[in-house]
Amino acid sequence: MTKIESQGLGTVKRQAVKISQENLIKTEFLQLGTNFPLVIKPSVKGVNLQNWAKNNQEFLKTELFQYGAILFRDFKVKSVEELEQIIAAICAEAMEYRYRASPRTQVGGRIYTSTDYPAEQSIFPHNEHAYSPTFPLKIFFFCLTPALSGGETPIGSCRKVFERIHPEIRDRFIEKKVMYMRNFGDGFGLPWQTVFQTTDKTIVEEYCQSKGIEVEWKEGNRLRTRQVGPAIIKHPQTGEMVWFNHATFFHVSTLEPSVRDSLLKNLKEEDLPTNTYYGDGSTIEPSVLAHLREAYQQEMITFSWQKGDVLMLDNMLSIHGREPFVPPRKILVGMAEPYSPESV
Repeated sequence: MTKIESQGLGTVKRQAVKISQENLIKTEFLQLGTNFPLVIKPSVKGVNLQNWAKNNQEFLKTELFQYGAILFRDFKVKSVEELEQIIAAICAEAMEYRYRASPRTQVGGRIYTSTDYPAEQSIFPHNEHAYSPTFPLKIFFFCLTPALSGGETPIGSCRKVFERIHPEIRDRFIEKKVMYMRNFGDGFGLPWQTVFQTTDKTIVEEYCQSKGIEVEWKEGNRLRTRQVGPAIIKHPQTGEMVWFNHATFFHVSTLEPSVRDSLLKNLKEEDLPTNTYYGDGSTIEPSVLAHLREAYQQEMITFSWQKGDVLMLDNMLSIHGREPFVPPRKILVGMAEPYSPESV
């Protein structure tokens, strides 16, 4: 067997799993004994990922449901346009980034930079838009420029996170659900005009009313919203129950200490950019939050980005985060297949 290097994993043996139709691709895993993520590589020169994906949609659908994450490597993807074409080949088209929670820059079409947080900050593992009434079922990451060092996008299996959460805690969240409180216009986080992509308060109110989100306008053109959502939902294709929420990610205690301390020094708890509670408004116990953070962190797999990598995640079966890095680094993101649980 040959060997590959993967930062954070050390030297691992490559496992060839199978060869697809016409020997165009080969599949393997990054780490011996771990089948997450699945890695797909061309087995011959000149394989176009867009064309191959379009001709193998059912294969990709089956593999993604089984593994939750697929890393396409060595296909020599080079541009935003190619990423859009790959997404279109698999999912018809990318979706617009709406009801935002993190700063991103649109780089073309419906492709964005990954979260524009300072390079020295890490981003806690989460499912994309799990707080939102409508979220993407698939998310794609594309490495245009790897970081000089660091900058990995750790990923983890939601199935394994779910197994790690104590049944009593799961049951409590099933019963009580999760309340998300968000504040806009206090000088921290995104302004509501960016989040809702409008400057019209009426449009904001209409959107929130349609989604069951409580709106409270504060002095100085500031906004507070509250919404209650489920902590566990059913995957629309696999039928399995999935831990899918932002209870941990949005909670102030999950922030890096320097950021958390700065916010709490300048703002009252009810004015924090984001915070979470049980659905009835009661406080989530610190021990529960610590348990949830541990469940996420224990399941993370880290690999080094290579230029041209494309990572496709089932957003309900996989979580992702970000490690600090030394610039430059340019990881682009496209989301697809918008889904609203109440529509099923």
